[in-house]
Amino acid sequence: MEEKDSEDLGKSIEGWKEKTPLESKGFLTWEKDLVFTARIRGYSFEYDPKAQEGCFPTDTFLMSVAGCLGIDVVMFLQKMRAEISEFEIETSGERNPVPPQYFKSIKIVIHISGKGITPIKMDRAISLSQEKYCSVYHSLRKDMDFNVSYKITDV
Repeated sequence: MEEKDSEDLGKSIEGWKEKTPLESKGFLTWEKDLVFTARIRGYSFEYDPKAQEGCFPTDTFLMSVAGCLGIDVVMFLQKMRAEISEFEIETSGERNPVPPQYFKSIKIVIHISGKGITPIKMDRAISLSQEKYCSVYHSLRKDMDFNVSYKITDV
């Protein structure tokens, strides 16, 4: 991909990213025991350290990384005229065994199928997301091992 094309991709996302609110505000309400309900922007979900009535807070953190990367990658691939028919991100994270139990590593595998999807386009879309646009990725610990790979299926 030429340098000019790369610049055009970055410019095409800037207007959309600039509309992202600079402040996030939500509510976390204690329900019972150690179960809480989180509410933000009209959505709610439960946190439960036993994972019986909800998920672990770190589960939604892991999905936030995948969600941010996924939005960027799909948007860039669409700008590159790729036709995506299926897109799924598989995530896994390894945590520190003792408190604080931060993620030591996160592994993301993108499963994608469609037309016009090439390794060059995937590498560029992932690179743009990680280098500049994914705010969740840029909020991670700098000592974390972060690996993104992909499996392309042509249709």
